[in-house]
Amino acid sequence: MVSERTEVPAPRWAIRAAYASALSATIGFIPLHAVWAMGVPLWADDGKFRDWYAQGGSPYLFVLCAMAMLAGSLALSLVRPWGLVFPRWVPLVSRRRVPRRTLATTAFAVSVFLLGYTAWAGWQLATDFNDDGIFSPWIVVYGIPQFLVWGIGLFLAAWSYRARAAVSVSRRGGASR
Repeated sequence: MVSERTEVPAPRWAIRAAYASALSATIGFIPLHAVWAMGVPLWADDGKFRDWYAQGGSPYLFVLCAMAMLAGSLALSLVRPWGLVFPRWVPLVSRRRVPRRTLATTAFAVSVFLLGYTAWAGWQLATDFNDDGIFSPWIVVYGIPQFLVWGIGLFLAAWSYRARAAVSVSRRGGASR
């Protein structure tokens, strides 16, 4: 059992970054993708969408929505107590420390992926703006800011988490990294 009182609290900027990231992942990403997952071709070519949807588009989109929920939870775990110590309702690991390096590494990896995907989407928009795809190319105008908030917020929250985890470990007398 670990006392949470010995932990360094997250700074306000990290909390804001984590919540912005979580909201971008959930409120920004999920509603539109859930609409598509239910078969509604919003901002899409109806014929191409129907073909794509019939070939497994729905399960793919539902998996993306579930992953966005996980990414939102990941962002919040970087600034909430349950990112430091597992809650008592979690079987087998109740009240044990969360593996800090694993959590921080996962958050950094997801943020780098999101930012890389955003750069790729921006490049595609700038160099190949055509209407040959299933979805309107203008959807990128909605997606790029959303993914930037998501990726940058997650990166900043992970940076703060890593720094706070190192400080709290050194305060306990252990290795600082």
